[in-house]
Amino acid sequence: MKGINPKDFNKKMKPTDDFFEFVSGGWIKRNPVPPSENRWGSFYELGDKNIKNLHALIRRMVKTRHRPGSNIQKVSDFFAAAMNTASINREGITGLSHELEKIEGIKTIEDLVKTVAHLHRIGSAPLWYPSVEPDDKKSTRTIFRLYQAGLGLPDRDYYIRTDAKSAEIRIHYLIHIEKIFILNGSKVQEAKAAARKVLEIETRLARASMTAVQRRDVHKTYNKFTLNDLKKKTPHITWDVYLAGIGIGNFHELIVSQPNFIKEVDLMLRSLDIKDWKIYLTWHVVSSFSSHLGSRFEKETFNFYGRVLNGMKKIKPRWKRAVSMVDGALGEPLGRLYVEQYFSKRAKKKMNELVNNVTAAYRERIKNLEWMSILTKKKALIKLNAIVRKIGYPDKWRNYAKLAITRQSHLQNVINAEIFEFKRTMAKLGKAVDRTEWFMSPPTVNAYYSVNINEIVFPAGILQPPYFSEHFDDALNYGAIGAVIGHELTHGFDDQGSHFDEKGSMRNWWTKQDRKKFEKKSDVIIKQFNAYTAVDNLHVNGKLTLGENIADLGGLAIAYDALKMALKNKKIKLIDGFTPEQRFFIGFAIGERGVYRLEALRQRVLADPHSPPKFRVNGSVSNLMEFYEAFGVKKGDALYRSEGKRAKIW
Repeated sequence: MKGINPKDFNKKMKPTDDFFEFVSGGWIKRNPVPPSENRWGSFYELGDKNIKNLHALIRRMVKTRHRPGSNIQKVSDFFAAAMNTASINREGITGLSHELEKIEGIKTIEDLVKTVAHLHRIGSAPLWYPSVEPDDKKSTRTIFRLYQAGLGLPDRDYYIRTDAKSAEIRIHYLIHIEKIFILNGSKVQEAKAAARKVLEIETRLARASMTAVQRRDVHKTYNKFTLNDLKKKTPHITWDVYLAGIGIGNFHELIVSQPNFIKEVDLMLRSLDIKDWKIYLTWHVVSSFSSHLGSRFEKETFNFYGRVLNGMKKIKPRWKRAVSMVDGALGEPLGRLYVEQYFSKRAKKKMNELVNNVTAAYRERIKNLEWMSILTKKKALIKLNAIVRKIGYPDKWRNYAKLAITRQSHLQNVINAEIFEFKRTMAKLGKAVDRTEWFMSPPTVNAYYSVNINEIVFPAGILQPPYFSEHFDDALNYGAIGAVIGHELTHGFDDQGSHFDEKGSMRNWWTKQDRKKFEKKSDVIIKQFNAYTAVDNLHVNGKLTLGENIADLGGLAIAYDALKMALKNKKIKLIDGFTPEQRFFIGFAIGERGVYRLEALRQRVLADPHSPPKFRVNGSVSNLMEFYEAFGVKKGDALYRSEGKRAKIW
């Protein structure tokens, strides 16, 4: 069975009762989550393969010295320094002595704000975090933007929820903070008091933070201020000092994504003692770099963030972590080497054909929508036709000439890379948006839709089995990567993407009646996913996952239409007993295959806008009549949903 392993199935399960289990039950039984992982599945298997391929590339580089300042020198030296554990252990916390001295020297709020600016530049994010991005309402220009930040737990709900598991995690978090302070030189009682103070400050920040659902709302997070207005509303934050500290001058306007949060920070600066802020900033800078401070810090950090929060049994091998660090710091130079060896021109050509066909299918689907008016359809088609695609790798590679990397200090390399990226981001301010920029490295196993650029992006890393192959039959390619293509296209028309026009600017292009119909149809999906229990008594959050669920459902339906177009006038044949229609849905389920440790699953449900894999598969197919026809779903089957309860938007 080309592209499909019969052993991966659970033939005892009816596909009409649990399609996820039918397609992947055998695979799940044979593939428990590896001890060093918090989840496992198609994405992660492929990602692991790519890490190994990158490792092979880097190992060859490291054996020789290269021209100073060249990209290959930076890649090889970054990796070599990251692998030199003896040197990392010797340096330990001393590599942060400059930052810790800055914090210790704080005497005034102005000193504090200046120090926060420095920490932001080097990759730590206490209190808030700055960015320079396209202006949502004028997407051709960039604007300064502030986001809520400053929490050590994954989401605000971890501080606020009153259930036993959340309370238990907070206890473990306190213990973790204590141990980090002890490793930093504090006495036990001092460390305990410091941990309580950190949790107290972070809990107050959490209570002022937007929820994950609120942060998805593009209207709630678009709050434009003049700089003078911001200064008046937050008088204790010395913004001129801060902006000078991060290396930019004054400007007229900015966006504050969470204004109430910034106002609360201002009140806290007025009410909390400077010594408490020193404790908080010390914790954040040490925690931010704890994985790079030697084995003692690394072990304790893994114990909490790996074991407690994610259920992992052991830390990943050093070489895997080092490769990931190189990819994070030097993704494009490393990616350029990767695509030269692992991504063919034929694959890019075939992928372009698939994008063309899925887009054509979406075009027809929009034209034939019964619920949408002609006026809105016309504008939807304009937006669809304007979507740009990027496949494999950038046409223009990023310049890393100003990034200094040596083999002497791993921690300094990490900080240099953070400063380089921060400066690169800040330098965008006031300039036209660079529409050639990529936000994932070429080896990444993922894809994305950019709402402000109105583009779909598919790195080379995902364009291989089980998602894509030049040698797969059409059914598998359309079911796997075709559904991903459709998914990313649909993000331009989901509950948030649909508020942006063909140029990527936030503008209403809907009639009022059509928007109401769209929201009514979206409510069906919200209710469906709210009913799924993910772990213990924790349900999937239908509002948090709405955009991804719309994209899953829309992408699958569109890719199916594209397959039918591709099969037109072709002789239909069974492959190992499956029709092309059945293989299409099997390909989709393989692509979404995944299992989580319970701890990691809990974290995903609380903070991740993606539904767990089982519900992404079963939730999507249970809404599609095409699936019912392919597998003979009938009333009484577990996946059967009455026609009135089936979600259908695009």
